[in-house]
Amino acid sequence: MDYQDIRYEVSDRILTLTLNRPDRLNAWTLRMRDEMLHALARANEDDDIGVIVVTGAGRVFCAGMELEREEGNIFGYDIPQGENLNIEEIRDSGGELSLALYRSKKPLIAAINGAAVGVGITMTLPMDFRIAAEGAKIGFVFSQRGIVPEACSSWFLPRLVGMQAAMEWVLSGEIFSAEEGLEKGLFRSLAPKDDVLEAAYVLARKLMHKTSPVSLALARQMLWRNPSFEHPMQAHCVDSRLMYLTSERLDGRDGFQAFLEKRDPVFTAKVSESVPDQFTFWPEPPLS
Repeated sequence: MDYQDIRYEVSDRILTLTLNRPDRLNAWTLRMRDEMLHALARANEDDDIGVIVVTGAGRVFCAGMELEREEGNIFGYDIPQGENLNIEEIRDSGGELSLALYRSKKPLIAAINGAAVGVGITMTLPMDFRIAAEGAKIGFVFSQRGIVPEACSSWFLPRLVGMQAAMEWVLSGEIFSAEEGLEKGLFRSLAPKDDVLEAAYVLARKLMHKTSPVSLALARQMLWRNPSFEHPMQAHCVDSRLMYLTSERLDGRDGFQAFLEKRDPVFTAKVSESVPDQFTFWPEPPLS
């Protein structure tokens, strides 16, 4: 695929995905959705990629949905269904991205280099870390537009910041500062605007330093999925199976041998081969 609304750049095992519509403040489009979904699937199968960083071109991260359409529903809900639209089958484009991010086999870092509003902030919630520019304006502005939160944000946001902060931001729809977001746990850290991307790269290199890519892929899924279980026994079952898999068949074998021999381990397992798209203990419900 030839990307138009994003840039795909790999260097030193870090994939940088850049929302690339600076003349429109990187406003979200259906083409951007298609390109991001393609890029994430491509990255999952590329063992030369260790971490994914998502940022924006120009002076903001993402100003939300592109509102300038000549006709039709601004969210694309009339495409391609037309007169045969079935409300039971409608898919929110931001949610499609969020689910792809959630399923990612690579750690994800949002380098929020400026304002992030609407889908511009909700798309970052399934990412593992968010580093924002000092003074950046953030907003879950849906109530002030007469619509509701999207991109699975009603699932992700309360888990990240707690129900009270999530309720205040979503119900008021007001813009708030990155500093407030940091205080309430939305962001890992802040950096000067010109340093946000490098701060994300520093973190990315930390995550990849001396670690097994397969271990990162599996641990990331465990931390996102296991807390939703009804009982810790379910997490115990996952832990047990994945501990056996990694220690007996994958990188854990040399990891422990290297420790005993006082040398650096040699991790050879490949994410593309050793991490399936779906595990039976994490069944994915159908669209219903």
